[in-house]
Amino acid sequence: MSVITKIKSPVAVEMELFERKFRDSMKSNVPLLDKITAYIVKRKGKQLRPMFVFLSAKLCGEVNDSTYRAAALIELLHTATLVHDDVVDDSNMRRGFFSVNALWKNKIAVLVGDFLLSRGLLLSVDNKDFHLLGIVSNAVREMSEGELLQIEKARRLDIAEPVYFDIIRQKTASLIASCCACGAASVSPEKSTEDQMRQFGEYTGIAFQIKDDLFDYGKTGDIGKPTGIDIKEKKMTLPLIFALGRADRSEKRRIINIIRNHNEEPERVAEVIAFVHKSGGIEYATQKMNEYKDKALGILDQFKDGEAKTALRELVIYTTQRDK
Repeated sequence: MSVITKIKSPVAVEMELFERKFRDSMKSNVPLLDKITAYIVKRKGKQLRPMFVFLSAKLCGEVNDSTYRAAALIELLHTATLVHDDVVDDSNMRRGFFSVNALWKNKIAVLVGDFLLSRGLLLSVDNKDFHLLGIVSNAVREMSEGELLQIEKARRLDIAEPVYFDIIRQKTASLIASCCACGAASVSPEKSTEDQMRQFGEYTGIAFQIKDDLFDYGKTGDIGKPTGIDIKEKKMTLPLIFALGRADRSEKRRIINIIRNHNEEPERVAEVIAFVHKSGGIEYATQKMNEYKDKALGILDQFKDGEAKTALRELVIYTTQRDK
């Protein structure tokens, strides 16, 4: 049994029913659209987001119809942003498969993203889930702002640590925070419970993103993600920010010059990776990741014991120990 299957077990029945409901929520009268959405559903990932929704709901109360709609809303809106992201990034692959834009071109991909977005909005409006819609819409706004802030800062390569945390809180953590907040809000009227779960999700999301950033500095073959990708894309991640902060002026200028002008040359990218390792950037980022993991677990400790709490605890630990 895989780690994810074990973590999922307290909500395995709900997740199975959710998959059917999610497929139904994407149905359309347009054959081309049905073909594309079927392709998207078939190539789904680990489904961590709906898992966070259902486990959070089970931690705070009893899973109900509203919980299923919350999970579907998040998946619809998130899938829409991924389809649009692949167009923006001119990316032909998604999770090892061809992206929608690679198979059906940009125009169709943008329209499919718009369709998924509208399905999520209508699912909420038709069922008067306005509070859930507010939570998720806020996350989509934050994700967009985080991406734009990162693009703006990448041009100048001058990201300080507080700005980095702002970016990842918006880009990554806001979505996991909204999963946990929606799960809680679907079963409990208590605003304090929803806020606790949102904070839990935010801390988990920040730890998750730092782990992702660390993959860039591993050895090829050890991990699922190739090394140096962030450097090639001029993304300033925590290990690099820390290393640059400790470098003298000439070394800093040399490294920034490589990132700006030589980021397609493997041997120059390897120089940056070696510089980060030597400067203690990996250890520092790992320490920060563990601090956020511990903050998330600290919030969980305030809830009553049970299988949902145990599974969420294991899910937080998994996000910081995964190998891809």
